[in-house]
Amino acid sequence: MPLSWNEIKDRAFQFSREWADECSEDAEAKSFWDGFFNIFGITRRRMASFEVYVKQIDGRSGYIDLLWKGKLLVEHKSRGKSLDRAHAQATDYFHGLKERELPRYVLVCDFARFRLYDLDANAQYEFQLSELVNHVHLFGFMAGYQTVAIKEQDPINLKAAERMGLLHDKLKSSGYDGHALEVYLVRLVFCLFAEHTGIFEVNQFQDLIEQRTAEDGQDLAQWLANCFEVLSTPHEKRLTHLDSQLAAFRYINGQLFAEQLPTAAFDRKMRDLLLESCALDWGRISPAIFGALFQSVMDAKNRRHLGAHYTSETNILKLIKPLFLDELRAEFERVKRQSKSNLFAFQEKLASLKFLDPACGCGNFLVIVYRELRLLELEVLRVLFGASKDLSIGVELNIRCNVNQFYGIEIEEFPAQIAQTALWLTDHQMNQLASQEFGINYLRIPLTHSATIRHGNALQVDWCDVVTPAELNYILGNPPFVGKKEQSDSQKTDMAQVFQNVQGMGNLDFVAAWYRKAVDYMVAHLAIKTAFVSTNSITQGEQVGVLWSDLLKRGVKIHFAHRTFQWSSEAKGKAAVHCVIVGFALHDAVKKQLFVYETPQSEPSEIKPNNINPYLVDANTVFIERRSQPLSKNAPEIAYGSMPIDKGHLILNEEEKEEMIAADSTTERFIRRYSGGDEFINNISRYCLWLVDCDLVEACRSKLIKKRIELNKQYRLSSNREQTKLLAKTPALFGEIRQPATQYLLVPKVSSENRDYIPIGFCHSNIIASGSALIIPDASIYHFGVLTSAMHMAWVRTVCGRLESRYQYSNTIVYNNFPWPELITDKQRNKIEQAAQAVLDARDQSPNASLATLYDPLTMPAELVKAHRQLDRAVDAAYSKQKFSGDTDRVAFLFERYQQLTAPLDPQQPKRRKRG
Repeated sequence: MPLSWNEIKDRAFQFSREWADECSEDAEAKSFWDGFFNIFGITRRRMASFEVYVKQIDGRSGYIDLLWKGKLLVEHKSRGKSLDRAHAQATDYFHGLKERELPRYVLVCDFARFRLYDLDANAQYEFQLSELVNHVHLFGFMAGYQTVAIKEQDPINLKAAERMGLLHDKLKSSGYDGHALEVYLVRLVFCLFAEHTGIFEVNQFQDLIEQRTAEDGQDLAQWLANCFEVLSTPHEKRLTHLDSQLAAFRYINGQLFAEQLPTAAFDRKMRDLLLESCALDWGRISPAIFGALFQSVMDAKNRRHLGAHYTSETNILKLIKPLFLDELRAEFERVKRQSKSNLFAFQEKLASLKFLDPACGCGNFLVIVYRELRLLELEVLRVLFGASKDLSIGVELNIRCNVNQFYGIEIEEFPAQIAQTALWLTDHQMNQLASQEFGINYLRIPLTHSATIRHGNALQVDWCDVVTPAELNYILGNPPFVGKKEQSDSQKTDMAQVFQNVQGMGNLDFVAAWYRKAVDYMVAHLAIKTAFVSTNSITQGEQVGVLWSDLLKRGVKIHFAHRTFQWSSEAKGKAAVHCVIVGFALHDAVKKQLFVYETPQSEPSEIKPNNINPYLVDANTVFIERRSQPLSKNAPEIAYGSMPIDKGHLILNEEEKEEMIAADSTTERFIRRYSGGDEFINNISRYCLWLVDCDLVEACRSKLIKKRIELNKQYRLSSNREQTKLLAKTPALFGEIRQPATQYLLVPKVSSENRDYIPIGFCHSNIIASGSALIIPDASIYHFGVLTSAMHMAWVRTVCGRLESRYQYSNTIVYNNFPWPELITDKQRNKIEQAAQAVLDARDQSPNASLATLYDPLTMPAELVKAHRQLDRAVDAAYSKQKFSGDTDRVAFLFERYQQLTAPLDPQQPKRRKRG
């Protein structure tokens, strides 16, 4: 076992006294360094070599004073010599080393002074020999102790994942595949981690490979098989004449090495790749790396199909802090000022908490939760045992939290195995931290406890079979991100099974099934709290009415939420996803928390809401359902633009239009400007053949027009849809014609979320509106003003669907449900009309600029900004005499107004509060 920190410090103190007066490099340097290694309980002869020959960059021969390959390079000088020159000499040797031999640490010394360079951390430390005992923690790596903070962005994470991904590919290409390959990789990862963190002796696994296997790799698989068998066999049951190097390995247990696997096959390159992996500092690995590892060995098609995304530690903390961690820390702050018995009781509470991730993947959430629990428990122990850090009553009795508090369900076997192993590794890292904190050596080896990770389909598995509701405290995680259109047949079947008899469930994203399944489970134990990271679509558009009306009927109360934010996968080929976090239970919360983001990429700010509705706003709980007619009587009707249904045969770009007119100038009268949302916003020129109420015989005199009509007829006849085949009878016309005969207002269906306003505007009847736009034929300047105001945009941002993060404006959800101003006076209307006209005038001042440019937040002209601000004030005043403080205030008002408009007429119903 590694020495305890207390013993290491004692040895460091004795070493400093013994060598206090030595000054001759040649005479005693080797003995000095043998003694230095002995401080940490390791033999220099096994780890490092003196006078290692290298060829320097200038071609000269050089000799490294001491080299521990891949770990430490020492350059030693006589007392008083320059340490700067010693460092320069040390780095000159790097050219002659292989990549895996390059050290992380360079140590220069003159007996009296030490200077340590940590090349990965870009850090430098210098101290006197007499001060060694105070700096000995810097050399924890020599004893197998983790001495640096584990960071998710540490490049070592990605390097380790890529190395193992390459080894996976090579093993798979050799024919070693499936379950055996997955278990094999997990075992290798454990061994690599073990020899860098004190479970194995330092370099024990690497030495076995380097010293006992042939360079061509042919016998490597057999040696690994022997090693795995030894790790699964208690010392007393091992063969008497077992090879001594194998016999030196610890007994691990935990079923990790129990299964007998087929023997793999390695070659020289694969052996080198494994040795390169050994050279990485696995002690710095965050167990959350296994998410990235998993993704690195899955192909892109499977990754997309499964909806697998690795959630960063930062974003996991966004969920677990309001779910339980903040509350636990607040409780700790209270009890630490009370009696020790209260502290012990709090520690027992920590050890009693149970967590379930029903889509656990590689265990990222469970790993971070366990780490945070252990860190909090460590703070409890600090208070209990004070500055003396005396754990003499037995550290085993004092560290209570363990991996058996965690449960998971995962549909794929490989990540399920990784999740269980990742929790063991986290446990060991936290044990190391406790060891360093209290100066003891604490290991939970052999493994006696494990997490319960069920390999299965969470939507088919009975969660009660994994952990009973009465035992469980929290459900959490990041269920698969699969949209309604991307779901496979089996996923649709699962959705139908979960949402039996729920009308409209076919419009729900896959993640919604985990919400419903969790609620069904929570009914048996009302104290359970749940939080999921989800695609933001379940809190927008028509999905809200389908999912949340069902959940709220079952008693769901939202306790906290993060509105839309963006996170990225740490896996290779990072996937940017727009998410929300929703925390809920079947009981109400005294204090609710709502985290809002100025942009999806910004940091959150917290507000204290009275209520969080399913749109994740502080407003009344209402559901905006599809409506075929406008809710407000004074709103004109809205419709889709015309749909060609032509496979592009009736549509022309600028070049095609010019070619047609050049061939026959009479065709110009059959061509119209054609505009959808994209064309309108970006000033893109597109055209169409518009042959409504035209002489088709005359039009077809143009061979180009005739050919396009014939191609359209063939396309429609070849369709599998009967309705499209019927349209082949009129191939010269659009399939759906809704073009108004007068000026109309065009509303793009999709627009960037970065704009403060959706750019809408009036179009002449000669401009044909496409199906990617909505049109309001009878709109006035007043309607334009209200629809392009901050009030309407606050409504849009809250209730519209999203295409990724872009606004997806709809007639049935957004427009038809929008509460327009009621009982507006002529004076108020005139102010809105004047302000609206000022917006149009400000646009006209930049006639060559597209609306995309005019409404870009970085380039929006000052006059246009000023006009919109004036319009916002005019529209706000039409709704209320009181000023709105911002969008949050506006949305709360609009939801209350919507509730009033949609409430059944009931004379007994109390009057609602009116604003203004």
